[in-house]
Amino acid sequence: MVKTVRLEPIAQETSVETNGNLLSVLIAKDLDVLRECGGRGMCATCHVYVNQGMDSLTPINRREQRTLEVITSCKPNSRLACQARVLADGVVVELPPGMYINSIQDIEALIGRRAEQNLLHPVTGQVLVEEGKLITRSMLKQIENTTSFKFTDFLSNSSDV
Repeated sequence: MVKTVRLEPIAQETSVETNGNLLSVLIAKDLDVLRECGGRGMCATCHVYVNQGMDSLTPINRREQRTLEVITSCKPNSRLACQARVLADGVVVELPPGMYINSIQDIEALIGRRAEQNLLHPVTGQVLVEEGKLITRSMLKQIENTTSFKFTDFLSNSSDV
């Protein structure tokens, strides 16, 4: 059976097989989703807001709940697209505004430019650089000092792998 999912704010509808996850919907629409943890529910890079139809998705499992607890932009309607499977029609999802980064090198290439959108931490979803702000070397140092993350280290240290 095929179910319909609506994506906001781009106002597009797409189909997904019953029990297919929301991540497959985002990928099918060529949306920029990093999938840093490979769809294991351990990062924020596929975080979405379910604006309608939360009861049309599978329940939140323990791993997803633990990950959602560390996402700073988490709301009551937050889900990880890789863990949320579609059971019925009527699901409307929205991507958080911004772009997740997976290394400081992602930002280095942007020094001297203004951020076109919020740049987000891949584990917590914290805004590292606000949209419209000039990206400077000193800002980069501050980000390195306050976040000091390597996503691969995070995964290797997780007991849920």
